Order: sequence, then structure tokens, then C-alpha cells
Amino acid sequence: MQRIHVTCTQKKCVCPGCSSLAYGAMEELGPFRVNSDGKTLQKNKYSWNHAANVLFLESPAGVGFSYSNTSSDYDSSGDRRTAIDNYIFLVNWLERFPEYKKRDFYITGESYAGHYIPQLAHTILLNNKNANKTIINLKGIMIGNAAINDETDNRGMYDYLVSHAIVSDQTLHDIRTFCNFSSGTIPIQCPTALDEYNQDVLFIDIYNIYAPLCNNPNLTAFPKKNLIVGDPCSGVYTHSYLNRANVQEALHANVTKLKYDWESCSDLISSKWSDSPSTTIPLLQEFLTNGLRVWIFSGDIDGVVPVTSTKYSIKTMNLSTKTTWYPWFFNGEVGGYAEVYKGDLTFATVRGAGHEVPRYQPGRALSLIRHFLKGTPPPTTKRQP
Repeated sequence: MQRIHVTCTQKKCVCPGCSSLAYGAMEELGPFRVNSDGKTLQKNKYSWNHAANVLFLESPAGVGFSYSNTSSDYDSSGDRRTAIDNYIFLVNWLERFPEYKKRDFYITGESYAGHYIPQLAHTILLNNKNANKTIINLKGIMIGNAAINDETDNRGMYDYLVSHAIVSDQTLHDIRTFCNFSSGTIPIQCPTALDEYNQDVLFIDIYNIYAPLCNNPNLTAFPKKNLIVGDPCSGVYTHSYLNRANVQEALHANVTKLKYDWESCSDLISSKWSDSPSTTIPLLQEFLTNGLRVWIFSGDIDGVVPVTSTKYSIKTMNLSTKTTWYPWFFNGEVGGYAEVYKGDLTFATVRGAGHEVPRYQPGRALSLIRHFLKGTPPPTTKRQP
């Protein structure tokens, strides 16, 4: 239930198939967090609904409560199909709630959303153009710890883990020597090198390299009095909560009474994913050309898509710098560091955050989304929120 370990292959360490409801809504930026008893909630004072109306989407079909009446659909999931399905959902949702049609629309996400979001945004812009009218009023995208370019994602991850004394120099040497991340061929020595890496990270939470593990995955009879930010067992609480019949009834979820438990991630989906381009950077460049606001943020203690990966990926875009690297502030402290590029791309790190930034640094994450929506860069002085 709780993601502890990720196994890397020749091509990818980040895969599709996890729930926005589980992670985004219940453990990161939604209005409530699940208590340690697995059945009650507490308010999240850093919820993003303080800044905007937020719609969480479990996709594709087969993830969380989302399903298809045609089982073969699960065998044809992929980036392209997901973008089309998500677009159709949004159009239908706006028909159901037309009061939102003319409002500014933004897409945010993390991790494999580095694929989901650019391809959905591209689909929205293409359909607006083909219809010669604004069907969805897309203004910008914001992606955290984003998987956007396989070669630099992988290279940056291994460089980061070596620099943080998690993976050995010898393992890095073997991976660099035998694993060509931009090649379709896999030398026979590469799997052995990746096995060395997987053993090195086996007993830590690679999504937050300094976080404790969930060593007692049991619910409590009563909620813990002080639920800590980034509780390592929060996935256990969420799993229990979303499998409660009364919760599913209140959410109008699982109306078909699926024969299996709700899970935060779907191995079925990720194992049968049919298309996943090696990079989405050309789409990001397309958005910048068309005046779309693009923000990429990065928790600086994530070991899966770390800051090095994102910096390497942005560097391949050959963008001119508008505002050079600077510390940004939240509550009088450095919240992270930022750099702004010409064409309206902003890169911001979040100090002390793992892969799921709002989970570990909710206040800093809320500050970022507020500035993103306003179109202002992360604050440069201690006096700004």
C-alpha cells in the first residue's frame, strides 16, 4: 500500500497507474487528511482549495475507483489513450457544470504527470484550435518532480544518489558503462548494475531519502493526537478509509461493487502500458511558444526524480535565463530556490520536500501554487507569503 521501494529498469524508474485521489487528495493537498484510526478525518489547513477550485481525477480506467465496462480497455492503456479519455471527461464535466466553462483552467500533477499533463494540455490546445473556439480555457500547467525525459531523468537520479552517499561510486560507474539510457539495446551487464542499485536503496524510502519507514502499519483505536506531516504510514490510513463502505457511498464511488479492494496504485495498468514516449520536452517547448505558463517544481530530497534530473532536463531545452537562480521565501525562511526562463517557464525547488511536495512541505507548496496562479514568481523577500 505505502510506496517504499521502486525497482528501476533500463528505461524507467517512474511508471503510471497511481491514484490522484489517494496521494493528491488524501495525503497531500486535499481539504482533509485521514487520521491514524483509518476512519476519521482532520482538516488540512494548507489545502489547495484555499487558492482554487480543485478537481481530482483518477485515471486511466483501472486506477482507484475508475473502471471500464470493457475489460480489454485495461490492455490498451497508454499515454495517448489517457490524454484522450481525460479530455473527454473534462468536456463532459464542464457540460455538467457549465458555470466553470469560461474560468481559467490549470492542470497540476506530479511524477508521471510529466507525461499525463503535457499530453492532455496538447490535446486541449489542439481541440481548441480545430474548433476555432475555446472549449477549455487552459492557461497553464504545473508539474512536481516531473518525469519528462527518460535519459536525463535516469542520469540525474543516479548522480543524485551517489552525491548523497546512497549508491556507491562503483555502482554508478557500472551503470554509466553498461546502461545507455538513450539506446534501445540493453548490454548483458546492465541488469546486474541495476540490481546493485536496487540493493543499495532497498531499505530506504527512495521517494524521500531522509524519511522514516512505516514500521508499524497498524491502525490505532483512536486518532493520534499529533498527526505528523509526512506520516510514513499515511498510505495505510488512506487505504483503510477509502475501502470503508460508508465512505464509498458518500463519495458515490464503487457503485458497480468491484470485486477487489480499492488500491492506491494499479500494477495491472503499469504492467500493460502500451505507449510512453521517451520525452515530453517538445510539448513543453510548444507550450512556451504558445504563451502557456509552465512551472516545474522539485522537492529536493526526492531520490526518484530528483532536482538533478529536472535541471538536466531543462538544460536540454536551451532556454535563455530571465531571472537567475535565487532563494525564495516562505514564513521568513528559505522555501527553496528558483530560476525563471524566457518564454514563461519557472523552475522552483522546495527545501525539505520529497517526491510528493505538498505531503512533506504543505505550506511551501501552497505558497507556490498561489504564486503560480497569480503569474508571479516565487517570493524573493521574507515579507511575502
